[in-house]
Amino acid sequence: MPRIDAPTVAEHRAARERALLDAARDLLTADPDRVPTLAEVGERAGLSRSSVYQYFASREDLLSALVRDSFPTWQRRLDTTIAAADGPHGRVIAFVRANLELVADGEHALARTLAVVAPSEDVAERARDFHDQLLVPVLAALRELGAPDPELSAELVNAVVHAASRLVEQTGDLERSLRATTAILDPYLRGLQPAAQASGTPAPDQD
Repeated sequence: MPRIDAPTVAEHRAARERALLDAARDLLTADPDRVPTLAEVGERAGLSRSSVYQYFASREDLLSALVRDSFPTWQRRLDTTIAAADGPHGRVIAFVRANLELVADGEHALARTLAVVAPSEDVAERARDFHDQLLVPVLAALRELGAPDPELSAELVNAVVHAASRLVEQTGDLERSLRATTAILDPYLRGLQPAAQASGTPAPDQD
């Protein structure tokens, strides 16, 4: 019987799977252009290749698990930051800050790498669903602010965040990127008429 390094078999398996996911994550972060082999992942985690196959049948299976593991972590961090923000304007700016902080932590590079190197439609579909889910609070905030085309506006906000993300990755200067992004988005957000006001009595015509 194999040696169990945890109080229960389930905990033992969970710990080993966690070690393999962390190893794959480290290898992809170090070399974003190449998917590591299961043997390389096992070596990094201190496990034999045969042991790795007890958890993942293929590299694609491992990548799919890594997507399932990584994207919800990003989502939870965004949700926490946005929930603490004040009002719809604040929620959009909080979305910007949380994303750029995740980029500074290296999470965006991993997400981009997974989108590029993971070949299966299943992984690509998970990435698309994740992208759509990320924009839900931004879309809600823009609707609350009365944006005339909230779907397009949300995509444009996301495009600005992506551009700022590249700057963070290139320079490592989070605060500079955040200041520049806020300077672009803040006037637009302040110029939007809140939906509650927009639905009220129209202002009288000026003579």
